[in-house]
Amino acid sequence: MQKVIFLVDMNAFFISCEMTRNDSLVGIPAAVAGDPKKRTGIILAANYEARSYGVKTAMVLHEALKLCPKIILVPPDHRFYEQKSKEVMDLLSNYTPLLEQNSIDEAWLDMTGAEGLFGKPVEAAKRIMDEIKSRLGLWCSIGIAENKFLAKMASEMKKPLGITELWEHDVPIKLWPLPVKEMYGVGGKTAEKLNRTGIRTIGELASLDINLIVRTFGKSGNEIYLHANGIDNSPVLARKADDMKSIGRSTTLPEDVSDIEKAKIVLMELADDIGMTTRRHGKKGRTVHVTLKYSDFQVVTRQTTIPATCTTKEIYQAGCGLLEQNWNRFHSVRLIGISLSGFHEDCSSGQLSLFDQMEDNAKNEKNERIDKAMDKIRNKHGSEAITFAALVKK
Repeated sequence: MQKVIFLVDMNAFFISCEMTRNDSLVGIPAAVAGDPKKRTGIILAANYEARSYGVKTAMVLHEALKLCPKIILVPPDHRFYEQKSKEVMDLLSNYTPLLEQNSIDEAWLDMTGAEGLFGKPVEAAKRIMDEIKSRLGLWCSIGIAENKFLAKMASEMKKPLGITELWEHDVPIKLWPLPVKEMYGVGGKTAEKLNRTGIRTIGELASLDINLIVRTFGKSGNEIYLHANGIDNSPVLARKADDMKSIGRSTTLPEDVSDIEKAKIVLMELADDIGMTTRRHGKKGRTVHVTLKYSDFQVVTRQTTIPATCTTKEIYQAGCGLLEQNWNRFHSVRLIGISLSGFHEDCSSGQLSLFDQMEDNAKNEKNERIDKAMDKIRNKHGSEAITFAALVKK
């Protein structure tokens, strides 16, 4: 089976985080600066409006002000950025347990074998990008490849909101013409040293004798040579499964909905997705959480506790109950979300009689057998091969 690795890279992360809590920064040149009160500070992150003036990360503040005198500067709030980073990583962990965070704003995902759940790689990447945008209000670019190095290189090729594939057969066309200074893992000094010897492109580097590169750069020379040829055998080092706190899905509707029956169909589709992911991770949760965002942007969140489960039916029924209890027919809904959590808590479901417990266990086992049979069919034949009748009607 061909490896499928994603590198999800958040676009202009620090200033994008600030824009999620300050609408006045949207659509105008803005940046997070080391110390806006001192002209000796540096730009930590600039939005794309500021970048259109030539403002760049690590630029000295007085240079940025010369290029863009009207730029709005925001002092850094690293605790807030760490919290937003955690939200991103938690969301990404819903797609695969094999996730390796590379920095505060990017991570590798091993998506090998996930096509049955999330579609082809580009479809899955679009889904991830849309969910990050709708749920967290953030933008990202995604690189898709057979290994971590190529995925990282691909993620840099189109920003913002870019999805780029860079498979091994694409290396001569897409990778080799690039300057060596743009190669991941090659610093400024290494690039200068290569340029002095006449090596200016990654392709020229790839054609060198590996022994010469090792003699010139020591132990790192071997990795430089392999990367230049698109080779990287390092695995995605997954976070521990216990780090996962919740599994959630949400969707912004193509049009505002005021009919609860239409909302229930959307909720079923989301619950089905959560159920598949939960079973794939070998988990059971007991807290179902529903989010509704109305057309006036008012947000309502509600949750309920149920016996620990991984079945689509029980997740949906709990969510549906919350939906019915909190539906306002006079306000149309633009976003619906549902999540399952409570994986690490005591999974006992409360004081039930022996007969109630036996009956609930029998229902759970039956629903779980049905779901797992559906999962097998989807994994083999694709996610559209089998679904619920209500979703077919949709």
